[in-house]
Amino acid sequence: MSADFTRYSCQIALPGFSESTQKLLQQSKVLIVGAGGLGCPAAQYMAAAGVGTLGIADFDTISISNLHRQVLYTPADAGLKKVAIACERLHKQNPDIKLVPYDIKITSDNVIDILQQYDLVLDGTDNFETRYLLNDAAVLLGKPLVYGAIYQFEGQVAVWNVRNTDGAFSPNYRDLFPEVDATQIPNCAEGGVIPTLAGIIGCMQANEAIKYITQTGELLSGKILILDAQTLQSRIIKIGSVTKIKISRLKETINTPTISVAELKKGIKENLFELIDVRTERERDEFDIGGTYIPLIELEDHLDYFSGNGTKVLYCATGKRSADAVKVIKQTYPDANVFSLDGGLIAWDQ
Repeated sequence: MSADFTRYSCQIALPGFSESTQKLLQQSKVLIVGAGGLGCPAAQYMAAAGVGTLGIADFDTISISNLHRQVLYTPADAGLKKVAIACERLHKQNPDIKLVPYDIKITSDNVIDILQQYDLVLDGTDNFETRYLLNDAAVLLGKPLVYGAIYQFEGQVAVWNVRNTDGAFSPNYRDLFPEVDATQIPNCAEGGVIPTLAGIIGCMQANEAIKYITQTGELLSGKILILDAQTLQSRIIKIGSVTKIKISRLKETINTPTISVAELKKGIKENLFELIDVRTERERDEFDIGGTYIPLIELEDHLDYFSGNGTKVLYCATGKRSADAVKVIKQTYPDANVFSLDGGLIAWDQ
């Protein structure tokens, strides 16, 4: 065995594996979108396994409240860019692979140009807009997409858009979830998530990616695995062998107007803004910075509130839920003067 393959000797020893199989990994290019709870373990294991090129896309910063599941980072990294720290740590783990950082938000304007450079895409995102965008771009480009999602104690894994032997493609995300109202589904900040679940699902995603690249095992294609972390019971639901959804174009990304903490604090002193808290009641009871309380899950019932005059700034813990809220408002009232607090109350505290 060549010296280059010494670190991979245990996987090369697997039945069905060989040095030529390892070369498939070395020649592969995988894009991971989202360097958070799922992206961290997935990236670590794919880097360790010798995937030749890993693209890491994330425009967010590291937060203390996420460290329980984002295992690439430490408290000293708080406030730093995820993608920079992730690439630094992964390079130390395996200096022989190529790491490509994308410190940008994936949007309808750039997703095609970025995804077309890779053989496979791994979805480690935590919002529905990007999840649908990645799915649709992967379908248009004919790229397989490894999907993962976690909430509280439940995780999901699937491989979308795999080309079958007859040339047709397997189901994609829209075959299972044609459309989802993000405002009606709590995220991890609201509902919580057990940290080990992120590691389990992220590793399963890496496993599916490695299986696809090396052409070994049976892919989770045309089906979805659902895992209950409390009982460790899992089930696989069959969706079908061929997609029934026609995707012809991308849905344009809505640019969310944001405001910085410094701008908000200055504006509050001058009485320029009206604050809207979109968090849960429990979060508001613990701490708030004032304003009207309209929880995200009830936003649809209060949209008329945003049709009037005045500038309204929506806030939550991290800025993600408030950004979702602003998008919903803008869809109904495009001229509404609404902003999301960039970085949320975490940025306010810092």
